[in-house]
Amino acid sequence: LALFRHAVSLSAREKREIFMDRVTPELAGFDATRLNRIDDWMQSYVDRGRYPGGSVLIARGGREVYFGARGQRDVEANHPMTRDTIVRIYSMSKPITSVAIMMLVEKGLFHLDAPVSDFIPEFSACRALIPGATHIDQTEPCATPTVHHLLTHTAGLSYPFNPGILPQEMDRQGIIFRSDSGALAEQVRQVAMLPLAFAPGTRWEYSVSIDILGRIVEVVSGMSLGDFFQREIFAPLGMTQTGFSVPEGGKDRFAALYSSLEGNAMALNAKRAGGPIMRRVDGQDGSPWLNATMHSGGGGLVGTIDDYMMFCEMLRSGGAGKEGRLLSPKTLNFMMRNHLPGDIASMGPTSFAEQPMEGMGFGLGGSVVLNPGRVRAAGSVGDFSWGGMASTFFWIDPVHDMSVVFFTQLTPSSSYPARAQLKALVHGALIA
Repeated sequence: LALFRHAVSLSAREKREIFMDRVTPELAGFDATRLNRIDDWMQSYVDRGRYPGGSVLIARGGREVYFGARGQRDVEANHPMTRDTIVRIYSMSKPITSVAIMMLVEKGLFHLDAPVSDFIPEFSACRALIPGATHIDQTEPCATPTVHHLLTHTAGLSYPFNPGILPQEMDRQGIIFRSDSGALAEQVRQVAMLPLAFAPGTRWEYSVSIDILGRIVEVVSGMSLGDFFQREIFAPLGMTQTGFSVPEGGKDRFAALYSSLEGNAMALNAKRAGGPIMRRVDGQDGSPWLNATMHSGGGGLVGTIDDYMMFCEMLRSGGAGKEGRLLSPKTLNFMMRNHLPGDIASMGPTSFAEQPMEGMGFGLGGSVVLNPGRVRAAGSVGDFSWGGMASTFFWIDPVHDMSVVFFTQLTPSSSYPARAQLKALVHGALIA
C-alpha cells in the first residue's frame, strides 16, 4: 500500500531494537485518538489490580502503527513493563511448533496422515476409553492418531487441567511438560502409555498433542527441539530473545508470573471467588525458565514482544523472514484455514481452550474465525490467532493486513475478557 511508504525516521538505538519501520496511525488507516484508548484500557487493568502490566504491538502492512506498555513486569521489585521485557508465552509456542512440522512436511519427509507410531513406536496398538468410562482401565482398541490429528487437537489426547478420566490420570502422574519436567522423550513416552480420551478424529480436546509434535520434530530432524527452533526459525527471523530458557543477560528483564487463583495456578478451570487476586507464583530467582530441561513445543517458550511480532509477520507476509524463507505462501494459506468439519463447538469439547468455540474453527497451530457474529467479538473472517496461559495473545487479520500481539503475565487466561476487549479497541480505531 502506498500509505506505508511514508514511514517516520528512527534513531540509531530504535533501529537496533525495532525491526519494523514506523508509520503514523493516520497513514495506516487508524484514528490516532481512538487507537490511544488502548493505553487507558491497559492502565485500567493495572489500576484495578487485574494485571501487573501489559504491552501491545500493532503492525499493518508490515509497518508498526502502535506500541504501548503500562504497569510493571515485576510489581514487588517495581520494575516497569518495557518493550524488551521477556515473558512466558506458554501456548503461543504451539504455532511455532506447528510451523516446524510444516517445514519438514514441505521437504517431503512425511505427510500429515502419517500415524504417530511411524516416529514414536510407543503409540502402536492404541486404545481409547470406552464411552462413559469411569476408570482408566476401561478401554477398547482404536486407530493410531495421525500428525494431522495432533495438529488439530483431535488426536484423543488431553491436559491434566481438563475434566475427565484421562486428565485425572495425567495429573496423578504429573504429566504437564513443565520447563523442569526432564527430557521431552521420556514425558512423551509417559503419554503414550496412557489410553486416549476418545477415538482419534471424533472430538476436539485441547491437549499436549503439540508437545508430541515437538518430539516428532526431534526424531525426524535429528536435533533437539531447541536447536531446531534456533537454527531453522529463530535465526532466520532474527528472534534473538526467544527460547526455552531466558537468554543470557536477560534475567533482569524476565517478568514475574502472577495468578488470579488462590490455589493451584495450573487449575485453569477453577472458579475464582471474591475480588481481583494477583498472586505472585514465579519470579526471576529459582524460575524453571532460567535453565529449562524440558523443550515443550506446546508451552515452554519465553520471548519478547518484538520477537513474537517477527514470527507473526512471517505468517502474515507469506513465509519469508529477514534471512530467508521458512514456508511457502501456499503452505501458510493451507495452515490458516479451518481443518475441522465445522466450528470447534460442533465437535463436543469439554476442555479448557484459549479461544471461543462457537463460530471458531481450527487450523494448523491456531484458531480461525469462521463467523465473527457467532464468536461475538470484533474481527474478520479468517482471523488466525492463539493465546497463552498467562493471558498473552496474538492475531493476524488477513482482511486488514494486520498483526497484533498482546503481552501480560497472569494465569489463567480465562480470568478476564481482555482478548475480546482488545479486538474491539483495535477495530474501533480502524477507519480505512
